[in-house]
Amino acid sequence: MATRFKQHVSLESDIDYYSSLLLKEGYVIIRQAERPETIQALDNDFKEPFARTPFSQGNFFGERTVRFGRALIRSVHSAALVQNRLVLGVSERVLLPWCESVQLNLTQGIAVHPGAPAQLPHRDEGMWSGPKGDIEYMVNVIWPLTRFTKKNGATLVWVGSHEEEKDKYILDDGVVAAEMEVGDALLFLGRTLHAQGSNESNEIRRALAIGYSLSWLKPYENQMLAYPPSIARSFPRELAELVGYRQIPPNLNNFEAQSPMRLLEEDVPEYLGAVDAFLPEQVEAINYYHQHRKPRLV
Repeated sequence: MATRFKQHVSLESDIDYYSSLLLKEGYVIIRQAERPETIQALDNDFKEPFARTPFSQGNFFGERTVRFGRALIRSVHSAALVQNRLVLGVSERVLLPWCESVQLNLTQGIAVHPGAPAQLPHRDEGMWSGPKGDIEYMVNVIWPLTRFTKKNGATLVWVGSHEEEKDKYILDDGVVAAEMEVGDALLFLGRTLHAQGSNESNEIRRALAIGYSLSWLKPYENQMLAYPPSIARSFPRELAELVGYRQIPPNLNNFEAQSPMRLLEEDVPEYLGAVDAFLPEQVEAINYYHQHRKPRLV
C-alpha cells in the first residue's frame, strides 16, 4: 500500500521515498504534508467562492459538485500548498526527466455535495494527444479541506493502473478510497486511473486540487489569464515562474524573444532585443559552429 506513514528524516530522503512509491503504485498519500492550521485558514478564505460558484454542468464535472479555479487569488494560503517543498519536490523528481522545468497545470477548489454520484474513472493525461506510456506528463495533488472518507466521496484510485494498457478494462479489485485528514496530500500520476467517489453522507467534501505538468505542455488552466501581469507582479519570482512567467529552452514561451518575466517589471520597454535561450547541449553546438566555421566570400 502506498499510504503508510513514514518518519520524516530529511527533505531529500522524503522526496526519494515518496517519489519511488508514486512511480511504483501510481499514487501515494503523504500524511501531514502541511500544517492543518494553514489548510483550515485556506478553507475559511474559500467560503465565499464555494458559496457563490454555481454547481457544475455535465455528468463529468458533476451537477452536485462546485468547482472554481484561480486559487492563488482566492487565498494567500494557496501559495503554501502550491509551493509545498515536499510535494513540489516529489512532482519535480517524477517530471524533470522529461522537461527543463515544471509548471502549474491547475488549481481547483472542489466541493462534492451530498448525493453526488461517483465520477467516470479516467486518466488526466488524456487532455493531451501525445503518445502515452513512456512519458510522465503530470502529477496531480488532492489536498483535503475536510476529512475524506469512503462514505463522503473520497477520491478513488486504481492501484497500479498506470502500468496497464490505456484501453484495457481494469477490475475494481485494485481500487482504493483515499481516506485522509486535513493536512494529508494525495499524489497520483497523470496516467493513473482515478475518480471522485460518490457522496453518500450528509457532509460536503471539500478539497483543493493542484496539478503540475511538463512546462512545454499547454496547461489545463490558462495561467496567463488566471494571473495576468497586474496580479503576478506581486508573486515571488519562484511562484511567478511556476505559473508560466518563464522562458523555456529552446526559446519556448517567450515574449519578444525574452522571458515573459520582463512583463512583471515596473517599466517594460516598448522594444526588446532578442536573447538566446537554449539547452546546454544546443549552446555548445552553436558555439562550436561559430568557433570553427570558415567564412565564405560571396
